[in-house]
Amino acid sequence: MIELFFVFLITGVLGVILVVVNKITGPKRTNPTKETPYECGSPYLQDRIYPIPIKYYLVVFLFLVFDVEVVFFYPWALIFKTVGSPALIFMFAYMAILGLGFVYAWKKGAFQWEK
Repeated sequence: MIELFFVFLITGVLGVILVVVNKITGPKRTNPTKETPYECGSPYLQDRIYPIPIKYYLVVFLFLVFDVEVVFFYPWALIFKTVGSPALIFMFAYMAILGLGFVYAWKKGAFQWEK
């Protein structure tokens, strides 16, 4: 326990020392070019961030819902032989609920891409 305290103490003191040394020895000059935003290796191109359409979030949400639901097929396939026909009945019911959700999303136009 005491060793852990010393490790935290040494790393904390070393962190403070490095920050102080950087403040003392680091460059102090600044100019307008240094202060401009720069991201991903290219200069700043636009004045503001444009909103992402809601359609994108809807597609992502639908993908996550159906992707996570399909993950439950794997454990079912592993235990199918040991459980038998009740597992088959429950899986058909589960697939019917997923199918109803898919048809509902399709009828609402969730899969239609607009330009």
